[in-house]
Amino acid sequence: MHPVLFQLGLLVVPSYGVVAAVGVLLALWLAQITARRAGLDPRHAWNLLVLAVFSSLVASRLLLIAMNLSDLRRHPRWLLAVAMVHHPLLAAVGFAGAGIAVAIYIRWARLPLLTVTDALVAPLSVGMALEQAGALLAGSGFGSETAVRWAVTYTSPVAARWSGTPLGVALHPVQAYAAAGSLIVGLATLALLSRSWRTGDITGAWLIANGALLFLTELFRDWEGRGVLLRGSVDAEQLLALGMVLVGGLVLTDLRQRFARKVTHV
Repeated sequence: MHPVLFQLGLLVVPSYGVVAAVGVLLALWLAQITARRAGLDPRHAWNLLVLAVFSSLVASRLLLIAMNLSDLRRHPRWLLAVAMVHHPLLAAVGFAGAGIAVAIYIRWARLPLLTVTDALVAPLSVGMALEQAGALLAGSGFGSETAVRWAVTYTSPVAARWSGTPLGVALHPVQAYAAAGSLIVGLATLALLSRSWRTGDITGAWLIANGALLFLTELFRDWEGRGVLLRGSVDAEQLLALGMVLVGGLVLTDLRQRFARKVTHV
């Protein structure tokens, strides 16, 4: 594949960064539409997404710098390559940083949590689809070895250097599976927003669908460095996926129980 989009002298422009940036811009644009449909001020949707992206980048890059501080002291120019390194641990830390920042903003602005999540899940899925498309080009989050006809084989030393991608080995294009699934979930969620639903129903359905998608795609990923647990039965992402499905079910169940109690009292 093509981890480098183009190079001008010492300036290297990674494909992953460009495609992910397009995903962020598309998510920001789409959030202006979904926010209005969900009853959220579009300015809050914009602020939340920008804050999430910034916090995710800062948290993951600071961890990477801290883990490689001694090497960076000896080779300061390596700081220019920090933004090009991808790893499951960095993604998890970035996700956590974004979640904390968003939670603080929601509390500060006194926004209804489920209204916010209803407005943002569709743009988030579309952004995730572009992020995985970028990962496919870069070789990040690569799949397991396979003999299927649609397998991808990476040959660029840059992919191996930046993402640890095995070269010359036929791999599942799991990033393409994840991108297609995220796009379908995003479009389905967007379609649901055009109808009348109770607040939180979109969020619950998205958690279940996205959790199922994450669990299934992890079956086709190489688990190296992904936190294998329970004697290799599952990895950390699959446990997260099961948690998402559980929380989604609880959200939907709790909303229905509340609605039933209201009807009973009327």
